[in-house]
Parts: sequence; C-alpha cells; structure tokens
Amino acid sequence: MRGKSCLISAISLYDKVGLFVKQGCLKGVVEIELSKAPENIIITREMQVVNNTSTWFINRKPTTLKTVEEQVAALNIQMDNLCQFLPQDRVGEFARLTKVELLEATEKSIGPPEMYKYHCELKNFRDKERELENLCKDKAYSLEKMKQRVERYKQDVERYHECKRHLDLIDMLQRKRPWVEYETVRQQHEEVKQIRDQAREELKNLKEMQSPLVKKIQETVESFKILDKKIKCMAGEIKEVSQKCKQKQDALEMKDKQIEEINQAFRMKKDEEMDRRKKIISAHKMIEEWNDELHTASNCENLQPQIDAVNNELKHLQGERANIESDISDVTTEKNNQEREKRRIIDRIEQLNNIMSMKEETLRGKYQDTHSALMWLRKNKDKFKKTVCEPIMLVINMKDSRHAKYIENHIPVNDLKAFVFESPEDMDTFLVETRDHQKLRVNAVCAPAVSCAGNLPSRPIEELHQYGFFSYLRELFDAPLLVMSYLCYQYRIHDVPVGTEKTRNMIEKVIQETKLKQLYTAEERYTVKVSAYTNLTFCSNVSLRAAQFLTNLVDTDERQQLEKQQQGINCTLQSLDTQLTTLLERHKHLERRDNELRQQKKELLERGNKRRQLESKIAVKYDSIKQLEQDAINLEEESQKANVKIKEINTQKARLVSELMHLIKHCVSLNMLKTDLVLQSTAVAAEKNKLELEYKAASTQLRASEQTFCELDEKKRVLTENCRALLKKARQMCKLGPDQLLPKEFQTAFQDLPNTLEEIDALLNEEKCRASCFTGLNVVVVEEYNKQTEEIQQLIEDLEEKKKELDNYKQNISQVKERWLNPLKSLIEKINEKFSNFFSSMQCVGEVDLHVENEDEYDKYGIRIRVKFHSSTELHELTPYHQSGGEKSVSTMLYLLALQELNKCPFRVVDEINQGMDPVNERRVFEMVVKTACKESTSQYFLVTPKLLQNLTYNDKMTVLFVYNGPRMLETNQWNLKSFCRQRRRLGKMDEQ
Repeated sequence: MRGKSCLISAISLYDKVGLFVKQGCLKGVVEIELSKAPENIIITREMQVVNNTSTWFINRKPTTLKTVEEQVAALNIQMDNLCQFLPQDRVGEFARLTKVELLEATEKSIGPPEMYKYHCELKNFRDKERELENLCKDKAYSLEKMKQRVERYKQDVERYHECKRHLDLIDMLQRKRPWVEYETVRQQHEEVKQIRDQAREELKNLKEMQSPLVKKIQETVESFKILDKKIKCMAGEIKEVSQKCKQKQDALEMKDKQIEEINQAFRMKKDEEMDRRKKIISAHKMIEEWNDELHTASNCENLQPQIDAVNNELKHLQGERANIESDISDVTTEKNNQEREKRRIIDRIEQLNNIMSMKEETLRGKYQDTHSALMWLRKNKDKFKKTVCEPIMLVINMKDSRHAKYIENHIPVNDLKAFVFESPEDMDTFLVETRDHQKLRVNAVCAPAVSCAGNLPSRPIEELHQYGFFSYLRELFDAPLLVMSYLCYQYRIHDVPVGTEKTRNMIEKVIQETKLKQLYTAEERYTVKVSAYTNLTFCSNVSLRAAQFLTNLVDTDERQQLEKQQQGINCTLQSLDTQLTTLLERHKHLERRDNELRQQKKELLERGNKRRQLESKIAVKYDSIKQLEQDAINLEEESQKANVKIKEINTQKARLVSELMHLIKHCVSLNMLKTDLVLQSTAVAAEKNKLELEYKAASTQLRASEQTFCELDEKKRVLTENCRALLKKARQMCKLGPDQLLPKEFQTAFQDLPNTLEEIDALLNEEKCRASCFTGLNVVVVEEYNKQTEEIQQLIEDLEEKKKELDNYKQNISQVKERWLNPLKSLIEKINEKFSNFFSSMQCVGEVDLHVENEDEYDKYGIRIRVKFHSSTELHELTPYHQSGGEKSVSTMLYLLALQELNKCPFRVVDEINQGMDPVNERRVFEMVVKTACKESTSQYFLVTPKLLQNLTYNDKMTVLFVYNGPRMLETNQWNLKSFCRQRRRLGKMDEQ
C-alpha cells in the first residue's frame, strides 16, 4: 500500500483488508502506537490476502478485535465520528449530516462522556414519557367511555328492577286469578243444579196435556188435501184456455204492425220524390251561375306570350344556378380536404406535445423542485433580459433513442436538470427567487460568453471510422444553440467520439494510436489520463447506465414544419369560407327569383285552364239532371197499392176478434167453479190453522221446557268440567299437588290482591302495560353493569398508578435535562464563539446555534450551522445543495477547528479537505489550522493533502511528512535517511558559496 492515503487506511478499520496488501504479497502489517499513561498501547494488525482476515495484537500479544475496539473506545477514539475522523471520501457526507446527527457527533467528540449518555437517556425518557402520556390518555378516555356506558347501564338497571317488580306482581295476580275463577264457577255450578231439577218437573206435566189436540189436527189435514187436489185440476184447465186467448191477442197485434209498415213505406217514397225535385232545381241554378262565369272568362286576353317569357327566364336562372351549385360543391370539397389535413396536423402536433408532456412528467416525478422552478420560469419569463433555456433534459432531442445512454452517461444528472442562462445576472435573479425565496433545490448554469456550439473536433470523424467510431456526441442530438454551446464548453461533446463493439475489441490500439482522452464503445465509457510525473498512460472504464430521461424523441423540425403548414391551411380555410359565403348568398337570391317565376307561371296556367274546367262542370251537371228525371216516382199509384193491402189485413183482424170473445166466455165460467172450491178450502184451512196454533202454543211451551232443561243440564256438566279444570290450573300455577293445600305465604299474598276477576284483570292489564314499556331489557344488562363497575374501579386504580409513574418520569426528565442542556448550551456557545471568530477573520459570517423545534422532543435537537460568504446575501444554513463545494469545505474545516481546543479525543484526521478551496481561502484555513492545532491544550492533528501553497506559515510543533510514490522510487532496503541529510547539507553549502 503506497501513497498518502496509506496513513488514513492504516488508522481506519476497513473491511476487505486483502485489497490493501501490496500486489504480489500474501500479507500486510499495520502498527499504531497510542499514547497512554503509564504505558503506551501498540496495536498491530496482520492482514491475510488468501482468506481476507486479520490477526490482532496489543503490545505484541495476540488478542481479539473486540478487545481492540474496547481499548480504542476507552481512549475516546471514534472512527465513525466525522468530527474526529474525516477521510476524503466523506467530506461531502459531513455537509449532508442532519442537524440531529451533527449534534450527536459533536457530543461524542468534545462533550463530557455523560453528555451523550444524558442525551440518550432523555430521548429514552421522552419515548417512555410519551408512551405513558398516551397510555394515560387512552386509559382516561376508556374510563370516561366506560363511565358514560355505565351511566347508560345504570338507567337500564333501574328500569330492569322496576320492570321486575311489575313482573312479580303480574306473576302473583296470574297465580290468584285461577283460584278466583274456580270459586266463581263453583258457585255458578250449585245455582244451575237447583234450577235444572225444577225444569225437569215442569216438562213432565206439559207432555201429559198435549195428546187429544194432535188427533183433531190430523183429521183436518186430510180434508184440506182433497180440496186442494180439485183446485189444482181446475187451475190447469183455466191455464190452457188463457194461453189460447193470448195467442189470438198476439195475432191481432201482428196485423196492426203490418198496417203500420205499409204506411211507413209509402211515406218514405213520398219524401224521396220531394228530395229529387229539390236537387233538380238546385242543379239548374248552378248551371246558370257557371254559364255567367264562362261568358266572363271568354273576354280575357291571350296569356301564351306571358307564359313563354316566364319559361325563358326560368331556363336562364336554372343554368346560372347549376353553375353556382357546381362552384359551391368544388369549394366545399376543397374546404373538407383542407380541414382533414388540418386535423391530421393537429393530431400529429398533439402526439409531439404528448411526448414533451411525458418528459415533463418524468422530470416532475424524479425532481419535484426542478419541475416547480420550471413552472415558475414559464410564468415569469418577462423578468429576464436574455435567453433562458429550460432544463437540458427537456430541450435535448435525440436523433435515435438508442444513443440516449451515451449522453446521459457523459453529462451528470445535476447538469441534465439544470437551467441554462445566457446572462449571469439573469441566473442570479433566478437562483435568488427559487433557492432563497421558494427554498427549491435547483441547478443553474451559465453558457460561455463566446458561443462554442460551432467548435470543430480535433479530427474529422472519417479518420476514426477505421476504429469503429461512427459519430461525435454532438451529432447524436439536437438542442438550442445556448445549450449546445454550454455542453461543448463544459463537456467537449464535439470532440468525444462514439464507437461500436469493434472499438471495444481493439481498445488498446485505439488508446495508443488516437491519444483520445474520452471515448465510448457500444456499452462502456473509457477515460484516459497521463501522469504528470511519469508520463505513463492510465485508462479506466465503466459500464454504461441505461438511459432514463432522453429516450422520448421529439422531432423539432417536423413540429415547426407542421406549425407552418397549420398557419397556411388556416389562411386557405378563411379564403374558402369567404368564397363559400358569397356563392351561398347568390344561390339564395336565384332560388328566391326562381320561386317567384314559378308562382307567376302557375297563376297564368290556372287562368288559362279555368274555361275548360267550367265547361266540364256544366256537362257533368246536365248528366246529373237527366238521371234525376229518369228516377221519378208515381205517388198516386203507390197510394192505391197501400190501401188494398190494408183492407185485406182488416178482414183478418175481424175474424180473430170473434174467436177471442168465445174463449174469454169459457174462461170466466171455469174461474167461477174454481172460486167455490177455494172458499171451501179456505174454511178447512182456517180450522186447521186454529188447531195448529193451539198445538203450536202447547208445543212451543213444551219445547221451551225441554230446551231449558237440556241447556241447564249441559250448563251444569260444563260447569262441573270447568271447576275441575280451573282447580287443576290453580294448583299448577301455585305448583301444588292434587291433595296439597294452598300454602300460607300464598294466602297472605292473595289477601292484598283484588278478590274479583274484573279487578284482577284490570290490575293485571295495567301492570302488563307498565312492564311492556320496559323493552330491550334482560338480566345480561345487570350482569354487564356489575362487571363494568368493577372494571371502572380497577381502571381508576391503574390510571392513578400510571399518573404517579408519569410524574416520576417528568421529574427524572427535568433533572437529566438540566444536567444535559446547560452544559450543552455552554459548549455550543464556545463553538459558536470560535466558529464566528474564524469566519470574521475571513471577512465572512458564520454562526452555530442549538436548533430546537420542540423543547420536549429531544430526538429533534440539533446543531445548525449558518454561513454567509458574500455581503450581498443572507445567512444560509449549511446544506449539501445551497453552498458550492469550496464553501462547504471551508465551513466544514472551520467547524472542525472550532472543536479543536474543546476536543477530548487523542487525535483527529482530516483528509484532502482543501481540494475545493480557492488559494485565498486555502491559505487562511491553513493558518487557522496551524494556529489552533499547535496550542498546548489541543489533541494531535493529522492534515492530509495532495499539495500545499508556497510561503505558508509553519510552527515548530508541526511535523511535515512527505509521501513519495512512483516507478522511480527507491526500494525500502535502499532508503538511508542519514545519507539524504548529508547530501542536503552539501547542497546547502554549495548554494551559500
């Protein structure tokens, strides 16, 4: 292991230790001696290449890595603390430390041992306190909820007990009711039994008195049957004669109807003849009117010349209309073609815009701040005097998406998302607005004053074709001149060739013969460097990353051409619309004139056809009159025919009347005989009815007595069964056996209850109504109430216990906070004082303070570093993005110097921190390092650097070690320090002479 980095590598405990052993050797040894009273500690490490392991020794004795780490920790050496050990590859990481991480690193580095311990305890205490607070809140919330729930349960429980009282009373009423029912029915049974016995004696007496009356009724019924049979025979004969009379009456009515039909037919013929005569008179009148009109029309002039003139003008108009319609069709067709072409162009422009939108969406998804700045720029372009280009990744348009990987691997992402400005003043305006005001992390670059977009490559690409190169990077894409100028100036894209797999296969030859500094093959990037000391060539290569941002292609030339075509089409469409409007107006005018001429022609033709129409109507009307005269009716002849028919029908009616009178006389004599029989039957029926009434009265009384007896007997039987059933039910309700008496407790309870069914039922209904109001209640409510009450009491005790525990934690936190925060504030004030002094000596401003968002959130306490390097700006927090690399290095170095005098560690290491500084700041920082590190009270300080400025200030307490490395270096066994010193003295004397 050679070079200045060997010191850093020897101190730090790296993994993969085999990589640090000199090539060709099997093992390497690192030995470090640490100062410690009363005896120094020598730590030795043997690194094996074969199995990549290490063997550890302390003071030449074998030990373990854990023991070594314990010894190192006991000396307060923290290799992972950037405030103590800052290697070259972690300088940027220091600026990326959060405020919290910086505070912890500072506490570990310069604070007393208990400070970081107290800080950790506070964070743990705070976590426990927060946990207890949340637990107390949860328990208090649960307690309140449970109290509310129990309060609701309490009402339900009270309602449950009240309901239970009603239910118990209902139960007792239901037990007593069967006994009251039984006693009531038993008394009714005794009463019915006495009445039934009396009814049995009355029934026996009535049956003995009814026998003679039954015999008389039977004799009267036989006489009534004989008379009734005779009356029915007489009624049949009368019915037969009556039917014959009815037939004769129907025949007479039919003859009257025939006479009426004959008279009606004659009246209809008479009306028809009168109507015919009126039609003839009306037709003659219309013919006279039409003859007058025909005479008038014969005197009109000849209309044919006027009709011919109208026809000629119509023919001319039709020709002109045809021409205009043809022109309209042509213009419309052309307009439709232009609109289709316009839609095609709009669709294509939309496709190109969609590609740009996709690129913007990619930018927004990966770099939200850059996208926000882009939106602001588009709205505020008027604030800039010269050209401003949007982020490079948006304005670059690849000619072939397969080549995007070369550009993305060549140009860093920070520049791909950078805005490009022509004027530095515009860039400052942009950065002040986006970084200072909007707090956006954006990148911006300024193009060179003299455009480099047209720079020529060192050699034509044709000379490189033999090596497989096909293009320079610049020719792979299109971009605005401002962006192309910046990329040519910054990354020399005009002089970096791109090759193929052929180039990769002959890469050694390519590097030797072309002397190219950078080149690309199909999948790799090669960088060639020449040592300034040995003139040897070093080559490194990396695989190309896949493209992420530039794969979406937008053809800007096509887009511009499409926009020009769209403008031309819009002009053409406007001209076509004007032509079409003129043609349509002319067409409407001709159409109106055509309608007017056609109406005029129609009127002339109607005037010419009117005479023919009148003559035709008169001829038709004469034919109609002739037909009406032929249809005349002879009314006198029709009247004679009707009278003959009526006379014949009257003769038939006289014969029917004579027959009807004979039948009526016969029917009257039969009715008189029937009347005598009916009178006899009526007398017998009256006697029978009289007897039946007497029998019925006696029978009714008998039946009533029998029914009364049966009803009383049935009632007694029912009451007997009811008594048995009610007694059984009453015993069951009280859960008594068949021979068991009613217990005294029931007798006592029954005495306080009503003694009648009506009162019991009224009270029972009242209690049931009251109980029915208590819905949704059951014994589970009471059980849950008792359970919840017990849980509330337990929860109150738990809550009091947790509150006491929380109070104890708060007291402990207050004590630990006082022991931690006061020394911490004092320590940061000291750091701030030294840090501010260092910055003041450089005509800059710097501050260090304790950043607190919430006094109780100890895991968010942090150290905030704020710096200002220019008088025109404000103090800004040190971040990985706001300050430049040199500013971050200066800030980091001065903060470490501020810790130097307060440091509790044995030594500190800073590696190549001056690399990004300008000479002025580097000299100032070096002088501060010398002044601070050479004080008596400070720890050992290692400053590793690849170079030093001339005429720097040194101190006697400094040791300068030069590390030489290269192919002309002496081997270790040839190194002779004394010989070198003698030779240097001789050279010094020669210089003096």
